[in-house]
Amino acid sequence: MDVLLSDLRARVLLANAGGKALYIHGGGSKSFYGMPVDHESVLDMSPYAGVIDYQPSELVLTARAGTPLTQVEAQLAEQGQMLAFEPPHFGGGATLGGCVATALAGPRRIAAGGVRDFVLGVRMLDAQGRVLRFGGTVMKNVAGYDVTRLITGSLGTLGVILEVSLKVMPKPAAETTLRFSVGEEEALRQMNAWGRQSLPISATAWDTDADGRGRLTVRLSGAGAAVAAAMKKMGGDVVPEAQAAAWWRSLRDHTHPFLSRRPLWRLSVKSTAPALGLGATLIEWGGAQRWLAGPVAADAVRAAATRAGGHATLFRASSAQEVRAVGVFHPLPPAIAAIHRRLKNEFDPEGVFNPGRMYPDL
Repeated sequence: MDVLLSDLRARVLLANAGGKALYIHGGGSKSFYGMPVDHESVLDMSPYAGVIDYQPSELVLTARAGTPLTQVEAQLAEQGQMLAFEPPHFGGGATLGGCVATALAGPRRIAAGGVRDFVLGVRMLDAQGRVLRFGGTVMKNVAGYDVTRLITGSLGTLGVILEVSLKVMPKPAAETTLRFSVGEEEALRQMNAWGRQSLPISATAWDTDADGRGRLTVRLSGAGAAVAAAMKKMGGDVVPEAQAAAWWRSLRDHTHPFLSRRPLWRLSVKSTAPALGLGATLIEWGGAQRWLAGPVAADAVRAAATRAGGHATLFRASSAQEVRAVGVFHPLPPAIAAIHRRLKNEFDPEGVFNPGRMYPDL
């Protein structure tokens, strides 16, 4: 691995000296996410792989960025543990570095939290070829920049993730999925009502079936007694275990038919926001994540997201022309945009890493 790291450093230093951009690439499963990047060269991180340290009793795993998510999850499963934020794979090539760089989480985020909540430390390569370490392998407060949180979700624009230390969690002792036949407004009301109660809900989603009928799907996870008590209180129809697992996986990895539509917008809003009335919708995270699919004007989507107390992302576009015309991420207020530019300048003043991946001027 020292040889691989030396090669990575040399590639970065050469690009920096020549003023050339590098596109950081892992398994390629999330290359669709973000703005298209103009680059002269690809920095392939997939060979820089392997679990470095795993302490099941401490609930901590450290692995290199190119490590496949399937390998990480298989090793955790052997000890009855998991990545609590349920990261999407979007195919078989997903890597740990890409998981952290995009900070995308699956259905369990409603209960467990996001990727940033579980990243304990990172080892990274900056544009000057320096190997830097931030955080550690324990949860603690920090002074100044919490760089682990800055790097998480930065889409490779601040530096190259080399290693990540993550807090992992035990798998739940029991898990059951319930389904209810309800419309969108009633589903939103019910999800928010359940969210105010002590129920072991680990995921919620509202969509429509093949016949266009609304259905609310709820996953319960935890101690057997708690799951059984919640089932009795909530009612609904029990979804067979194998069918339920496949269905939640289809949401996580976007093989669900709705999430295959283009363009696909993701709106992060207040969970109590009413139905947005912009067309075909799929709802997750207790109402806080709304997916819109179909030909909806970008200005209308972003205005609706703002009114609902959130923001909108063009998650998958119909074409490269659409991406370039409307952008991917919600426009930043001037003060926040200035902070982003200063951070980029601090970490990557020459603009080597993934320039323009988030916003055109970053």
